[in-house]
Formats: sequence, structure tokens, C-alpha cells
Amino acid sequence: MRRKFTSAVIIVAALLLVAACQQPIAGTGEEAPGPLVNSTCGVGPKLVPNCGAWWGVAANPLGSETWEQALVNFESRIGRTVNVAHFYKRAGQLFPTKQEIALANQPGKERILFFNYKPEAGHTWREVGRGATNAEIDRLAAYIKANFTKPFFFTVHHEPEDEVRQVAGSGYTAQDYVLMYRHVVIRLHQRGLRNVVRVMNYMGLPKWGSQPWFNALYPGDDVVDWIASDPYIFGSGQYWGGVSDLMNRRFPEYPSWPGFYTWATVNHGSKPLMLAEWGVVEKVGSPGAKANFFRMLGDQVRQWPRVKALVYWNAASDRTVGATRVDSSTPSLNEYARIGRLPYFNR
Repeated sequence: MRRKFTSAVIIVAALLLVAACQQPIAGTGEEAPGPLVNSTCGVGPKLVPNCGAWWGVAANPLGSETWEQALVNFESRIGRTVNVAHFYKRAGQLFPTKQEIALANQPGKERILFFNYKPEAGHTWREVGRGATNAEIDRLAAYIKANFTKPFFFTVHHEPEDEVRQVAGSGYTAQDYVLMYRHVVIRLHQRGLRNVVRVMNYMGLPKWGSQPWFNALYPGDDVVDWIASDPYIFGSGQYWGGVSDLMNRRFPEYPSWPGFYTWATVNHGSKPLMLAEWGVVEKVGSPGAKANFFRMLGDQVRQWPRVKALVYWNAASDRTVGATRVDSSTPSLNEYARIGRLPYFNR
């Protein structure tokens, strides 16, 4: 993940990293600290690398693995430590767990944790936004404050688009989602958490981006630090393509959608972008296609400089796309491992 430093430098860098991410919710009257500088190219506030991009994974358990074992085994297969480790949580769960904290603090392998949190506990988005789960949010805030001080990525109910019911009173309108997202992150802030780096995580598909309510899903620049999408390369039709389809997918039947990268950079130009989940499936009839896609990504990723983190979805199977695991073939594993060692992903 990083070059080796002396113990003293590691400690100083860790302290600076925490300080750099203690950014306020707009309107609190607190001043933002200056950028963090380390001995590589530097990391700015909100965990934004000043050059290159973070390399991460949501390492789904394979077989009997736990999530923690899956992460360590994934890293062993690709020959490097990831920068970002993505986990999924629900109301009632306290996180990070002891095992996740150990992964974040492991000497020489410190990883940035990323938590995807669904706070509903049986309530609608609107009900959460009106305070229905405040006790759970407060319990989580107290736990994190007592147990984990490092900055971490955090999103509220990723990929909300296909759950939107844009009917008054449904509790699941775009406006209801915004109410929930803002309520959760602001309440965490009010309970003293200053190490939360807030991510708005979309599906990012042309179908949803073309909906009349899509722009209304955005919670606001004051409560969003990063903007993310979850693109996949799979099948043999329009969902298979090149690197531009990963970053900026467009479909002819949705001519008004400019692509996620274009939409985000035009509408929210100050925000870093993330692929919070991305994956590639072996292409039927083209055994070298997946490895070639990884190769192309390594060659072309610099053309998409606003993307500051790529977090792979490593899974044996998925109900929509299929097996994305990087070791689905030896050439695929070798090429993914190779591009993960590029200087661009080692900041």
C-alpha cells in the first residue's frame, strides 16, 4: 500500500490523516484544516489522494470465509495490500468490529475502511429521516467515537435508484431518500463524529440517470464528500464494453444521459469520484476478454482523473452479472494483479 517508513513517521502520518478528515458539516462554524502531506504525493482532506487513485475491494466471502478472511486471502492472491476495504452493515450492527479495526491498524498494511450502512430497520426512508431510528444512530455514534478515530468512508443505503417510488406518501421518494441521508450523517456529526468521510453511492445506470427525479436524489454538497457509482462489465451486449463504459456508460435508448462521469463532473465539479463497486465477468466465447479489459484499464485510467478510488466487487456469483472474482481464470488474475502494482494505484 505504501513505502516503508520509520515508526515515527507512520505515527505522525496517522495523526495528520485523522486531523485532515475532521471536516465540518456546512454551517457548524468550524474551520477546515489544511491538506495532509505525506512522503509520496500527498493526501488531501477527505481522504483524496493528490495523485493517482486508491485501489480497493469488497471481498465477498468465498466458500466458508469470513469477510475478514476473504479480504486477507484476496490480498494474498493479488500480491498487495488494498487501500480501501469495503464492508456492508445494517441498523443494529455496531462497527467497525474488532477484526475490522485490526485490519485498519495492522502495521505496514493500514487500510481505509468503507462502510455501506442501511439504517432503516423496517422503516421507510421518510420515517428514518423523521427520527424513527435515532436511538440506533446514537448508539452507533457512541460506539465509533469510543473505539475508532481513524477517518473512514461511509455511505447511507447505496444504490437507491431502483427503490425509488416517486409517489407522494410512499416514504420512498427521491426527496425521502435525501431526508434520510442528511438526517443520518448530520446526526452522527452532532454526536461528535469527525472522522466520517461521506459518500453518495449511485448505481449510475443510464436508465435511472434519465429519470425526472434523478437529480433530486443528491443530498447536497454540504453533506457529500465523494460521489460514487457501481458499474459492471458483463454479458455480451451493451453491458460489455471498454473502459469508457466502466467510467461513463451511455445507452442509445437514453440519449439525455451523458454518462456518470460527465454528469458528476458537470454538476458537482468539486467532488472526487469513486467506483465503490466495479467488476468484470468472463465473456462467453472470448476467454481473454476479461484479462484484456484489466489491461486496458491500466493503460487508460489516467484519462479519468476525477476517479480517485476504484473498489472491486470480488464475488463468486451475483444474481445480476455473474462471477466477478478476479481469479476466474489465470490470465484474469495475473492481469488484475499486474495493474494493481502500477504506480498510479500505489499512493
